[in-house]
Amino acid sequence: MTDAAVPTAADPEAADPEAADPDATVPRAAVRSPLPRPYLLWLAGTQAGLLGDAALYFALGWAASAHGGGATGLVLTAITVPRTALVLLGGAVADRVGARRVMLAADAVMLVATAALALVAGSRGTPLWLLVAAAAVIGTVDAFHFPASGSMPNRLVPADRLPRALALRQAGGQGAALLGAPLGGLLVAVGGLPGAAVADAVSFGVVLLVLLRLRPGAAAPVDAPSAAPSDARAGLLREAASGVRLALRDPLLRAALLLTGAAAGALLPVMSLLAPLLARAHGWTAGTAGLVTGGQAAGVLAVAGLIAWRGGLPRAGVGAAAGLCTASVGVTLLALAAGPAAAVTGSAVTGVGSGLFACHLGPLVAAGAPDSHLSRVQALLTLVQSAALVLANALLGVLADTAGATLPTLLCALAAGTAGLTALAGPTLRRA
Repeated sequence: MTDAAVPTAADPEAADPEAADPDATVPRAAVRSPLPRPYLLWLAGTQAGLLGDAALYFALGWAASAHGGGATGLVLTAITVPRTALVLLGGAVADRVGARRVMLAADAVMLVATAALALVAGSRGTPLWLLVAAAAVIGTVDAFHFPASGSMPNRLVPADRLPRALALRQAGGQGAALLGAPLGGLLVAVGGLPGAAVADAVSFGVVLLVLLRLRPGAAAPVDAPSAAPSDARAGLLREAASGVRLALRDPLLRAALLLTGAAAGALLPVMSLLAPLLARAHGWTAGTAGLVTGGQAAGVLAVAGLIAWRGGLPRAGVGAAAGLCTASVGVTLLALAAGPAAAVTGSAVTGVGSGLFACHLGPLVAAGAPDSHLSRVQALLTLVQSAALVLANALLGVLADTAGATLPTLLCALAAGTAGLTALAGPTLRRA
């Protein structure tokens, strides 16, 4: 799968004039085809885990925001630094030993870690050192879990249904975020950080049960190493480097990853870092801040659900760029909002743009990965996002401390709009 997001017949309309739309990237019959049961089982377990993660991430961000903008940026950076440093190694490990084995180990570690976080936070409160330590553990585990998890759609779903599967995954993930942010606010209000950590531990237990059910006999590719025999004899560092060389040689992958980094630096800090600071500046409660974050998830969910049902735009690169421009408008509305209703509206528009971006760019990146490098390409995608976040969280957190949260939020809007317009001006993504 290196040339196109969805392979099609040379002349599908000659075989069945009703089977394909000349303006669509995927034949209508393929869009209506059911997704494989192993994928749906895995996806259901993954969404349960994401729900617990969303609640814990909100709780961590809210607890950190009590220490100030710089401390909030530090906690979020403690997640992204180990994720950035280790993710290429994590992708190589997943390609070598199998994605399911890596996810089993990662989920088991997180089950123990979140249970320990609940115990310590319940007895000692939420000092900054504890938040930073928890964030570092999360980032380290993510470095191995994300590449393995990101490669699962390719391993479990036929190529002609991959865009729909990815959109469904995006919709499910944002549905979890939509529920997770308000749930995080509720858990913080009722049980503090320990309550959110217990909920996340339970979700990891659910994921482990699903992965144990998803045995190699039911879906062989998930335990099969995807690295080529020559790669298997090489060291893990050389295997990781081969994924970087692959992306540098491929013009579409290279452009898509650059745009992903720009989007990550401009959009991801808005909800995780700046929205809680804006809420505190306005004197809003944790529950209100959770609703603002949930508005963004609702926008992504609406777009992803529509694309999972109807398919995406014919030109995926144009859809991704238009999504960034739309998100720029939403972030501007959020920055200038005077009340909760306006803030939720801005975050929802931001979510619509983010959904357009993710659901159109994701299939381009996934389809550009050869079978031997599935996890490594996903690792590189995570690396680009994390590297952008390391820089953005640190700079935006310090700027928020000195100038307030509104200015850095407006700068994020400007950066997202500039990235979208730049993508539209270039031929590589505009013609994709």
